[in-house]
Amino acid sequence: MPLLPRRFERIKSVLNHRMSNLTILIEEVEKPHNLSAILRTCDAIGILEAHAIFREKRIPTFNSTAQGSQKWVKLKKHTCITEAIQELRNNRFKIYGTNLNKNAIDYRSLDYTGPTAFVMGAEKWGLSKSASELVDESIYIPMVGMVQSLNVSVASAILLFEALRQRKERNIVPSSGEGLSKNLYENTLFEWSYPEVASWCKEQGRKYPELSITGEILEDLPRIKELRY
Repeated sequence: MPLLPRRFERIKSVLNHRMSNLTILIEEVEKPHNLSAILRTCDAIGILEAHAIFREKRIPTFNSTAQGSQKWVKLKKHTCITEAIQELRNNRFKIYGTNLNKNAIDYRSLDYTGPTAFVMGAEKWGLSKSASELVDESIYIPMVGMVQSLNVSVASAILLFEALRQRKERNIVPSSGEGLSKNLYENTLFEWSYPEVASWCKEQGRKYPELSITGEILEDLPRIKELRY
């Protein structure tokens, strides 16, 4: 069954606001509620892809807090913090890690309008020593209560919305797809519109078919069980 035009327009509308130069890297954040809340915030902000490191053999799970946002925000898994941060740095991201060390800077005093990645630590112990040593800047969220830390999902939301606020002030928040490369936009549009067909194409090692302006697949594909569209 072809995708309904109004559904296709909704998908394009959301994708038009996605940004590839703002992301978050979560280090061993494994409670389903926190992981779900972080991805829901990423979706609300307009983040295309988040990054994560999980303990060996741990499979991330989501609960109703995510509201399905895990379908719309890619979660790229890395084997270790060094590899994850190096990949982000190779893609010209500046890396900010939440930390309470003596060199940490008030998060409100920094500029997040360029390629920005926030590194968030595990629920109990925060960033690992390795992560703390690898970030470009250590930042903190000022608090005046007895407890000097926030839930990781709340802290993530504060930082990400600050980055969005700064970008809105400079009028650089994408609205027409300019936050993604043309190739990334088109591939993501197809994957969001026809996830089963996209998976089949990857298995077959073939390019995605072209779509019409109303979202129809412009190619005759084999009618097999795996292709529901």
